[in-house]
Amino acid sequence: MTTIPVAAQLYTLRNETAEDFKGTLEKVAELGFDGVEFAGFGGHSASEVKTMLDELGLKSASSHIPLDDLRNRLDDVIEEQKVIGSNYIVCPYITERTEEDYNVLIQDLDKIGERCKEAGLTLCYHNHDFELETLSDGRTALKSIFEDTSSAHLQTEFDIYWLQKAGENPVEWLQTYSNRSPLVHLKDMTVDDDQFFAELGTGGVDIGAVWEKGKEIGVDWFIVEQDESRRTPLESLEISMEFIKQNLK
Repeated sequence: MTTIPVAAQLYTLRNETAEDFKGTLEKVAELGFDGVEFAGFGGHSASEVKTMLDELGLKSASSHIPLDDLRNRLDDVIEEQKVIGSNYIVCPYITERTEEDYNVLIQDLDKIGERCKEAGLTLCYHNHDFELETLSDGRTALKSIFEDTSSAHLQTEFDIYWLQKAGENPVEWLQTYSNRSPLVHLKDMTVDDDQFFAELGTGGVDIGAVWEKGKEIGVDWFIVEQDESRRTPLESLEISMEFIKQNLK
């Protein structure tokens, strides 16, 4: 299919993993995904999760870790990621968004990323649309996050749905941060007023252009996520994977 592997973000399957964690991983493998991006371990230990991955032939692309855990239990997080074989830790979402909050966040991300690097791991930041709001210095919050941290300490996980929803061009962001973009969240968006989450190839995001730019800059993982679905989440992931297999060579 491609030399760049494709993972499924398990937040998409949060209800399914809550009921049957291993069974859900098995279905992800059957759909043809190379790996998964974790959003928790469903009550399992890291070693138990690693055993499941090995049995199913899946890799750990990365893990979304709440900011509070990154700030307060980073040593444990790093150890768990080493056990499951993940090279990337991702800060997935923030709730405090004043300018002072962003200033504190930037300092914390730089320090956390430095500790991750010392442990042989890479810290990434995953965006939504609210980071595209402009701060008092004229920069967007997202630009300030990456401009005011060391590239050695913080990399990107651009979510192309949220970039496009904010009126941005995802390909331009990937080009600008071509040396800091190991992970890319592939998402599509309906072309109606709802701008709802859509299966890849069914909406208005230029997935092909993102894919080609990702290949050009050497992305390590493409990660398919659909926050909400009007189908069952597994059906949505299957449609997205079929689009990748048929169209993105």
